[in-house]
Amino acid sequence: MTISLSFVFAIGFIFIHFFSKAMKFIKDSPRSRFLSIAGGIAVSYVFIHLLPELSKHQRVLEQAGAKGVFHLFENHAYLIALLGLTIFYGLERMVKNSKKESGMKKTKPGVFWIHITSFFVYNALIGYLLIRETYKSHWGMFFYFLAMAVHFVTNDHSLRKDHKEIYDHLGRWLLTLAILLGWVVGVFTELKEVYISLLTAFLAGGIILNVLKEELPEERESSFVAFFLGLVSYSVLLLLI
Repeated sequence: MTISLSFVFAIGFIFIHFFSKAMKFIKDSPRSRFLSIAGGIAVSYVFIHLLPELSKHQRVLEQAGAKGVFHLFENHAYLIALLGLTIFYGLERMVKNSKKESGMKKTKPGVFWIHITSFFVYNALIGYLLIRETYKSHWGMFFYFLAMAVHFVTNDHSLRKDHKEIYDHLGRWLLTLAILLGWVVGVFTELKEVYISLLTAFLAGGIILNVLKEELPEERESSFVAFFLGLVSYSVLLLLI
């Protein structure tokens, strides 16, 4: 049942990448309220579910810290989350600088490949955790799907804005493949819990940065009310399950 349900949700992720371009109601400035609601939902998921889970992952890292290279991470689950945030911040600055240097509204080809490769790994990780994350119930998997689904809509919008036609012609297909690849790897391969802990912490940091970079710039004219509504309503749902 878990594999079947996770496959349905993986297909749902794939459909989002296929059809997000057709969501004509999404605009950048003033920022679509849907994108602000989506940002609130994703942030809520990180702070209500993922970050509290890091305390459990921290214990896993502590147990693994006595052996091998894992002693480097003995007390640093949150440091891995910070690393995820930092890497995606660096990628964001690279994209902005590329657009500024070229004098164009889209990035250079080399920057596109670096950027899309990072999101390929990001999407594959989300696909893998769809089936390998520990959920208390099927509702837990559903709320993971919901949070990542709206997050994918935001990411699609951002990547399309940065890379223009090449994202629709090539990038979104690669990101779709990444989700399916991550899910398939999850079906046939089970990583040790310590690796799951590291990946989950990294994902938490990446989600925080990818949401806030879209919500904070003043020129986006983001809606705080919509962001707050998404955050509060989703937080209540998470606390009820």
